[in-house]
Amino acid sequence: MEQPLEPGLYIVATPIGNLGDVSQRAVAVLGGVAAVACEDTRVTGKLLQHLGIKARLIRYDDHASEATREHLLGLAAAGPIALVSDAGTPLISDPGYRLVRAARDRGITVISIPGPSAAVVALTLAGLPSDRFLFAGFLPNKDKARREVLEELGGVKATLVFYETAPRLADALAAIATTLPGREVAVARELTKRFEECRSGSPAELIAHYAAHPPKGEIVLLIGPPGEVEASAENADALLRAALATMKPSQAAAEVARATGLDRKALYARAMELK
Repeated sequence: MEQPLEPGLYIVATPIGNLGDVSQRAVAVLGGVAAVACEDTRVTGKLLQHLGIKARLIRYDDHASEATREHLLGLAAAGPIALVSDAGTPLISDPGYRLVRAARDRGITVISIPGPSAAVVALTLAGLPSDRFLFAGFLPNKDKARREVLEELGGVKATLVFYETAPRLADALAAIATTLPGREVAVARELTKRFEECRSGSPAELIAHYAAHPPKGEIVLLIGPPGEVEASAENADALLRAALATMKPSQAAAEVARATGLDRKALYARAMELK
């Protein structure tokens, strides 16, 4: 007979698509807790029904009240409760960190049950450098804010990983094309499901593909790090000429510097020559 779970907050990763990815440990924990805090009781209810588990479900999302958080903390202090997201690992661009922080501050045990994460799955498929990566959640919806985030992170020498939605994918790719010219991009979608896809190319190539084949499902968008483009003088000139078509020399130099890792001052001097 399995030992009952100790009181505490159990962070449980759930499948991102293929239900076969749920771990034995996750099933055991979900079947042994007094309650499950979740984003959407309908989504989690279907998963638990599939697993043959009956559990008390408590809605906990970005709009949850302080009273709901206090209620969950009280339950976790007295017995085991679980926190799940609709799919994947909780807290990764999902609600929960405030609950975890409060539990730790009060001495409540917090245990994480590892499992699927769309960001990590996409990184393993994309063929982009994976020794260093930066996960930055969802890009902003507004075009100006989206470009500002890309400009801010464009100089980071790591693969950038974002979550995105199908209706916003074309706008995101267009922003990458103008803000980070020359970068390789990968679009991973429908991960672990029947129509799983990971497609790589330039933003322009991906825009053309998805204009002809409108995407569906949840998307992970990855951008290669600066310097992955061959930093030759000829290549830099081509990138500068493309950027100068819509930008001032200083802006063009900054964009190409982010894309190639080349010196910005040298690129500005060359941009002035080309202009």
